[in-house]
Amino acid sequence: MTERLLVVNADDYGLSEGISRGILRAHDAGVVTSVSVLAVGPAVARSAAWLRDRPALGVGAHLAAVGEDPPLLSAREIPSLVDRRGLFRRDWRRFMTAAVTGRVDMADVHREFQAQLDRLVDGLGLTLSHVDTHQHLHLYPPVARIVTRLAADRGIGAVRVPTSAAPGPRGLVIRHWSRALASRLNLAQLAFPQAYGGLDEAGALTLPRLEALVDRLARGQADVIEVNCHPGEPTPGDRARYAWGYRWEEELAGLTSPLLRATLQRLELRLGRFSDLPAPGTRAPWARGGEPPRRTG
Repeated sequence: MTERLLVVNADDYGLSEGISRGILRAHDAGVVTSVSVLAVGPAVARSAAWLRDRPALGVGAHLAAVGEDPPLLSAREIPSLVDRRGLFRRDWRRFMTAAVTGRVDMADVHREFQAQLDRLVDGLGLTLSHVDTHQHLHLYPPVARIVTRLAADRGIGAVRVPTSAAPGPRGLVIRHWSRALASRLNLAQLAFPQAYGGLDEAGALTLPRLEALVDRLARGQADVIEVNCHPGEPTPGDRARYAWGYRWEEELAGLTSPLLRATLQRLELRLGRFSDLPAPGTRAPWARGGEPPRRTG
């Protein structure tokens, strides 16, 4: 077996201090190598500073057009994304229903995503290696166009390509959109891991499921794999506000388990970040027998 790169990316950094601290613990004591920062997260300003002490931790943008937290722009600036209180729709289902019926102006999405990137880069001083979206909205082709354009224009080299192994119509649609997103990113010369896991297991990626997921992905031919996770140390207030049923602490326990490290070693998966991805159109140098990039720190 040839050693390949594994990016373990934790979403929702900045959502709360407890979630952010749990993510950092999953990096410091575990296998998380990358985070996606939520610009609209209530704790993003405080927790962004903590990233400076961890140069080995990759940092990306987790762009949001849905969720419990308000947008950065006003209702006047993005009227089709918000309700009368200036709040986003709560989830992807409501967003998609509005989008496919013509009630979402994609120019509003573009403006809000621009504002979020501005906050992360100009406001908080972060250097971004990748872009993805809250609840994977950029699988939807009109949003995919926006995210691809923003990443290319800002020199952000990589974008997540989520997919699903679920049976039934939902899985089929996700896989179709995933292939379309990959084609779009190839045309734009943007990098992405060829294999991905975590959408189907979101919020419940416990140690047994983690081990099963990486084992399944490692059996494929991809040189670069992403595992998308949600560790954290939520407070009771976090659980009340974000009532998603996520098992944040169990994910954290799995990501810091010595058993998982042993599994990654057995599968010859080397930990890395989005910035370690090979240039589009090329294979990873270690797939031809060279030395893969090493995680430092």
